[in-house]
Amino acid sequence: MTTAALAHEAEHLKAAALGYEARHLPIANFIHPPGVQVAVNFTLDFDAMLARRLANEPPMQLAKGEFGGRIGIWRLLEMYEGQGIKTTVFTPGRICELYPEALKRAARAGHEIADHMWEHQVPKDKALEEDHLLKTIAALERVSGRRPVGTRSEHTPALLCREGFIYNSSTSCTYTPLYQDDKNGENRLVQLPVHFAIDDAMYFSANWAGSKTTSQRLLDPDEVFEMWWSAFWHQYKAGGYLNFMLHPFVSGRASRVDMLERLIVEMKKLPGVWFPTCEGLARHCLSRHPA
Repeated sequence: MTTAALAHEAEHLKAAALGYEARHLPIANFIHPPGVQVAVNFTLDFDAMLARRLANEPPMQLAKGEFGGRIGIWRLLEMYEGQGIKTTVFTPGRICELYPEALKRAARAGHEIADHMWEHQVPKDKALEEDHLLKTIAALERVSGRRPVGTRSEHTPALLCREGFIYNSSTSCTYTPLYQDDKNGENRLVQLPVHFAIDDAMYFSANWAGSKTTSQRLLDPDEVFEMWWSAFWHQYKAGGYLNFMLHPFVSGRASRVDMLERLIVEMKKLPGVWFPTCEGLARHCLSRHPA
């Protein structure tokens, strides 16, 4: 490559980086409600077997997903309710057909039911994408009694804003709430970032997302407790934010439910720990830190 070509490529990369940066607007001097030191979202990706089917995984993997819908979700809801925690359940629309009673139970208890696509993927065809989102909104509203305002997806921001969504929780670009625009600098949403370091599937799933079994291992829940407590403690001292991304078919196993409950009990011993739903935190951002 010539010197001129290299310079052109460098300018292209710089422009792309600046454009990306301009779309992501950190909330400077983010302030929690009075008396709060750290906000902790506990979220559930209630995929059940949908993602397993899309990946054409073998029957045992499908059965794990089914466990999440039949047993795991109920165990986790019972634990959260026992601890007085309201969680956000990111739910594909098809799950409303497969496990409606679990979602109705979650909604009655005050948990947030939010969008997680129709069948765990966003179609590239725009008309089909719109059809999927509208079907999911209708399905979630039927089981929960209210229209969703949050998503964990790559749906088109303009479509989300048109349908009344106020936040997305799908990026890992930072560690505190922020605002994010689309590529045209429009259709702004609150982003509540997640990270694989506090995603249960990274620690409790062999052959996750097509990886080789040897590249992952099933960790003891006590090991994961120590890592997650360390992550929490770091953010607590800094006055920050954590978004735990959990899956009922993963964390719904008995020993892991116990570990999560122990983690919550230890968090609650400290002053100023706030456990909002994602909607609650997003609305705090919009009211206290308008973009």
